[in-house]
Amino acid sequence: MTFEPHGKHLIAGTWTAGETTFRSKPAHGPAHDFSVGTPALVDQAVEAAEEAFWTYAYTSRAERAAFLEAIADEIEARGEAITQVGTEETGLPEGRLQGERGRTTGQLRMFAKHILDGAYLDRRHDAALPDRAPAPRPELLMMQRPIGPVAVFGASNFPLAFSTAGGDTASALAAGCPVVVKGHGAHPGTAEIVAEAIHAAIEKTGMPKGVFSLVQGGDRLVGQALVQHPLIKAVGFTGSLGGGRALFDLCAQRAEPIPFFGELGSVNPMFVLPEAAKARGTQLGQGWAGSLCMGAGQFCTNPGIAVVIEGPEADAMIDAARAALAETGSQVMLTEGIAGAYAEGAAQIAGQSGVEALLTSDHGPREARPFLFRVSAKDWLNNHSLTEEVFGPLGLVVTVKDEAEMLKVAKSFEGQLTATVQMDDADAAQARRLLPVLERKAGRVLANGFPTGVEVCDTMVHGGPYPASTNFGATSVGTMAIRRFLRPVCYQNLPAALLPKDLEDIAAG
Repeated sequence: MTFEPHGKHLIAGTWTAGETTFRSKPAHGPAHDFSVGTPALVDQAVEAAEEAFWTYAYTSRAERAAFLEAIADEIEARGEAITQVGTEETGLPEGRLQGERGRTTGQLRMFAKHILDGAYLDRRHDAALPDRAPAPRPELLMMQRPIGPVAVFGASNFPLAFSTAGGDTASALAAGCPVVVKGHGAHPGTAEIVAEAIHAAIEKTGMPKGVFSLVQGGDRLVGQALVQHPLIKAVGFTGSLGGGRALFDLCAQRAEPIPFFGELGSVNPMFVLPEAAKARGTQLGQGWAGSLCMGAGQFCTNPGIAVVIEGPEADAMIDAARAALAETGSQVMLTEGIAGAYAEGAAQIAGQSGVEALLTSDHGPREARPFLFRVSAKDWLNNHSLTEEVFGPLGLVVTVKDEAEMLKVAKSFEGQLTATVQMDDADAAQARRLLPVLERKAGRVLANGFPTGVEVCDTMVHGGPYPASTNFGATSVGTMAIRRFLRPVCYQNLPAALLPKDLEDIAAG
């Protein structure tokens, strides 16, 4: 199946052309023209979302689950075309796009099942106590309710799972919130075909047309108009620290401040404990190299920093990592801009005091090859710039003198999505002392593995203290993601006929 994009926005069920266009920059294949988003189009989409809210927020959980299932069905029906346009635009291999499509449909179906269960509503009931002294208690019921229209920004590195119908959109729709997506300029064709799938699901299930809109890329004014629109009640974002922080500040400066759920940046430190380094340092070095290079290093969970106690065991691990990285070929990056930022980041690290370059490389304008650097804990602790994320297959080894210095390095990290401990049984005592620091720093702590690859399930936390994300109590992956778009409402002494249907059984009981 060949896909030829028409290049229009989807505004409340209508494919709408803009006054101007931009041309896509695919990694390979033909370029196409797409309409440029504008604040006026944003306003139309958000107004339609607000109108749709009054119907959609009061649909049954079964109706919304059927809608989510229909979106997944429609995406699967377009599977070959999605792979075609996605690989052309991003340069990602077919297998990666197929796997990501499965994750996208899987999380839509997961949220459908989750809302049918009903536990997410957190329903509570305190019966009336009319005879209580010195004052009677009224009947009180509580449940979670959708907050209103949600803005979602498509991510560059996940054209499906974190974009048009990705986790933010799926969880917001599951909660009962209409969604307005700002498409990412790196993959507008992929955004368009997925929007077609959502549109088909809306028509199939009879949902209000304003429940979903896609506004394609534009300048910064489009994103600003979206987060500052008075009818938008929350924002989901995955992207750079600079861009995300600017939007976060705009949300906070509104007349009505709203939550900004941004995933911004993480270096995902890996701590290699002594006995693990002694027993399997070579294996750990090879595994770390593979994780660093997965997807050209363009994962938010890329373990960019390894912390290890200096000595022959550390040297063996580093040598193994360097050898594995040296054998890694050039990989296409998502955009020329990302490739340029990667090269600039590598050059900045190479120029820092105390940093030793172990592996450097040359690459083309949209390609990346690995870099590997080494620095002592002393120099690391004196240079905050070394803690900043470099988006790509770059590794930095921080060597420490002993356990005390490793703990000091761990405490110096800012918030992270993940923190990893490589350990053997004999390292348990040191790991136990390290864990309180790591669980305070990261949303996910793992042992004897690598953080690339995020399981979509009930227990997953994909978030963390700032700057990993802007809300340390939230996750953008897993069923808990729905909590971002809900708020508790207490109903006091309401007649049964006025209560939400989801409270009828509890009130009767």
